[in-house]
Amino acid sequence: MTFRYGAWAGGRDPLESPFDVAEAVDEIGERVMAGDSVRQALRDLLRRGTDGLRGLEDLRRQAAIRQRELRKQGRLDGTLQEVRELLDKALELERSALFPDPSDSARMAEMELDGLPSDTARAVQELKPYNWRSPEAREAYEQIDDLLRREVLDSQFQGMKNALENASPEAMQAVKDMLADLNQMLESDARGEHTQEQFDAFMAKHGEFFPSQPQNLEELVDELARRAAAAQRLMDSLTPQQRQELSELMDGAMDMDMQSQMAQLGDALRAARPELQWGGRERMSGEQGMGLGDATSALQELADLDDLDSVLGQDYPGAALDDIDEAAVQRALGRSAVDDLRALQRIERELQAQGYLTRDAHGRLELSPRAVRRLGATALRKVFSQLDSKGRGGHDVRDAGAAGDITGASRAWQFGDEQPIDVVRTVRNAVLRSNSRTAGTSARLKLQVDDFEVVETERRTSAAVALLVDLSFSMELRGTWGVAKQTTMALHSLVTTQFPQDAIEVIGFSDYAQVLKPEQLAGLDPQRVQGTNLQHALMLAGRFLGKHPGAEPVVLIVTDGEPTAHLTRDGYADFCWPPLPETLELTMAEVERITRRGATINVFMLDDEPRLISFVEHLAQRNGGRVFSPDPAKLGEFVVSDYLRARRGRQRA
Repeated sequence: MTFRYGAWAGGRDPLESPFDVAEAVDEIGERVMAGDSVRQALRDLLRRGTDGLRGLEDLRRQAAIRQRELRKQGRLDGTLQEVRELLDKALELERSALFPDPSDSARMAEMELDGLPSDTARAVQELKPYNWRSPEAREAYEQIDDLLRREVLDSQFQGMKNALENASPEAMQAVKDMLADLNQMLESDARGEHTQEQFDAFMAKHGEFFPSQPQNLEELVDELARRAAAAQRLMDSLTPQQRQELSELMDGAMDMDMQSQMAQLGDALRAARPELQWGGRERMSGEQGMGLGDATSALQELADLDDLDSVLGQDYPGAALDDIDEAAVQRALGRSAVDDLRALQRIERELQAQGYLTRDAHGRLELSPRAVRRLGATALRKVFSQLDSKGRGGHDVRDAGAAGDITGASRAWQFGDEQPIDVVRTVRNAVLRSNSRTAGTSARLKLQVDDFEVVETERRTSAAVALLVDLSFSMELRGTWGVAKQTTMALHSLVTTQFPQDAIEVIGFSDYAQVLKPEQLAGLDPQRVQGTNLQHALMLAGRFLGKHPGAEPVVLIVTDGEPTAHLTRDGYADFCWPPLPETLELTMAEVERITRRGATINVFMLDDEPRLISFVEHLAQRNGGRVFSPDPAKLGEFVVSDYLRARRGRQRA
């Protein structure tokens, strides 16, 4: 195997460590926990950047800086100014040659020069048949047509201005031949008859005019059309007088054949790329005037930056990072920006490839179970970090399969036992048995079945925890949706990882109630509907508790409003505010059913509205549960602490 190394082309360090996708998961999770959807969180991450990586907003700011620099490069009327300077130079040299001549013809020539119109284009046109006395004046005047021809061609084919300086008739004929062949190829393409072989033959013959070396007709047309559109915007940005003068000068500098070829090319390019901005005024500043070709290049780059800003904003339907043209980024912002863009594009792919993000049947992004477990653990650590360490105790489970607490006693192992082996007593039994048989002779210790003892455990009481979370839109309006989501994830992680013998079900409710998986909850938005259907949520909680008859039932409710909806006999939600008496009666009937199961209902109230306070106090009286009114920022501490407190009470019992 051989390797070949070349010069570093800029960008990120090729030897740096690979992108840490776990850090991106944590950043997305932090936004999700704050109430954003997965798509919003990922979009925000890509905009801000991460791990020393510039985000889309940084690239947009860089593009905006470049736009400001371009607009300050100079004025768009530089060619008109340069033509005027050449004309004034020619007239001054000619008058200097005429002044010493005492003849009448010299005076007539001076009168002709004095009678020239102030309009530059008309003055240049009227001097076409003039018989110059001064060779230097004639040369200055002839430079006007040469300059205009080169500027006109440079405005369409970048680089022509320098390439055709003082061009010979043969060189100009080569340009005409290229224009004719190009127009013929575009006509063939419009008829659907174009082939790659035709393009290759064109490039073999005229490739010197296209230093970018396009690989096919599409690339060539795109390049020429963007420049032609910029040239048209330049003309639109001039004053009407400047536009008329420049048009007349351009027409006068080219013969009819070249005028016809250029006009045909412009029409073909506009037809091929009608979506480009083929008009509009651009505001430029600066003291230095720019030539037609340079001004066209500046406006073309401005248009590219405008398009780049739009696609970097990702504000249109179906936006994706793959829409961003790397070539446009490199032209506008350089190689390092391309490297950052590629790294951003890699984030979403890596998140899916490493199993943190998935897409549902509709193509929407969702957190995978793996990501949810990570976010739940992060939320739990955050909750525990806020709890007072005094009296908190440890919550790690060293044996996730253990079914009870160790009592301190042991017994002989029996077939089928799954309790931990008591190593000390097992080895002691083997030593005692060996010593009684060997009578002082040294021998290797061998364990037999009768030597084994197991630790006795006392089976713990398991719990069935139903967590009912309000999903109504008022939760978002009051700013409590994010903390409710974080609390739910933390409690779910605590129960499933550290108390695996307990069962938990998350039930969200707005106008209807639904059982939520953790991965659904992570990407869930508040429901923009009317109704707080606690009755339906309690019905689902009762069904869950019925599946765990041997477990101690616990119901936790997180809400910021009184019940305002219930299920009718036909199964549809009936909403009304203020609540109907029927809504409150049916909700309390479900409370009674839950109470008869022996379940405790603890309510975490996130608002102090009098009607809500009255309802939850009545609920607590009927059920015997407790009512909490925590600061929303400390909701997780209250819920987790209440679960752990209840759990310690069950163990002591």
